[in-house]
Amino acid sequence: MADTHDQRIFDFLRSALLLVLVVSIGCSSNPPKNPDNICKIFEENRDWYKDSVKAKRKWGAPIHVPMAIMYQESSFRANAKPPRNKVLGVIPGRRKSSAKGYAQALSPAWGDYVKASGNRFADRNNFSDSMDFIQWYIDRTQKVNSVSKWNAHQQYLNYHEGWSGFRKKTYRSKHWLVNVARKVETRSKKYSEQLKGCEKKLKRGWFRKALF
Repeated sequence: MADTHDQRIFDFLRSALLLVLVVSIGCSSNPPKNPDNICKIFEENRDWYKDSVKAKRKWGAPIHVPMAIMYQESSFRANAKPPRNKVLGVIPGRRKSSAKGYAQALSPAWGDYVKASGNRFADRNNFSDSMDFIQWYIDRTQKVNSVSKWNAHQQYLNYHEGWSGFRKKTYRSKHWLVNVARKVETRSKKYSEQLKGCEKKLKRGWFRKALF
């Protein structure tokens, strides 16, 4: 009798584990097919638009700014991680940083976000949480370093160098980083113009989805 009971428990736990794995796989999202067009991105991933609007209402930055930052950081890949250092030039060692997920958020910054937002179950591999994180960081950057939430160039420099690093102007010795920040600014403006042409359609689609 005991063996039968134990077997049932084992079968239940195995089924639950399989269900979790299936859900996890189903929730993972491939990168957008056309990441250069924010309208195409949101048409392909309707929940991303909803999540972006929600984060915007909460923290205040225009959608195109965090989206441009996310593109630069991970190319919208959920499981993005920095490359590993090579031991003896061949053997894979530790990764170059603790950055992870859509936002490439470092572990200490992510921990600060979780405490500040109260989002205890936030996951860096989740688009909604990552978008909320970037919006939170942009909001903090405005408060700490007086950088406009619309200024994608300086917001990205803060995002990459940290608030203290930005105040110390550490980016001045990194010409490559200044160039990358300009690319983020250019993409942000491009996304902004694209979004003007499709946001009404996206809103209508979101409204229909909410009704049905």
